[in-house]
Amino acid sequence: MKNLKRISLLAILMAFVISCTSMKNDANNPVTGKVESIEGGKDGYTAKITTDSKEVYFATISIVNVGGPQNYKQVKIGDVISVKGEKWKSEDENHIKVTQIVSVK
Repeated sequence: MKNLKRISLLAILMAFVISCTSMKNDANNPVTGKVESIEGGKDGYTAKITTDSKEVYFATISIVNVGGPQNYKQVKIGDVISVKGEKWKSEDENHIKVTQIVSVK
């Protein structure tokens, strides 16, 4: 019985480590899509981005998180934007805290 508990604990720990590793690697993959809406915030904005594969991301873009005003860009509805950052999912929504604006077209 003790061995079963140890094996279960080890399996859970391994699953946690693997999921954290995949999230870190995923941060290097940019999110690219069309800006559908923009909601202003204190030092930036949140852009709703729809990708070509119909995934929707809520991208939080702030001056602080992109490294200062020299890296900050204001986008418009209809722009195609590519961003990198920390991704997470809450219930049925995809989010990304943008640390780099790769391109705006």
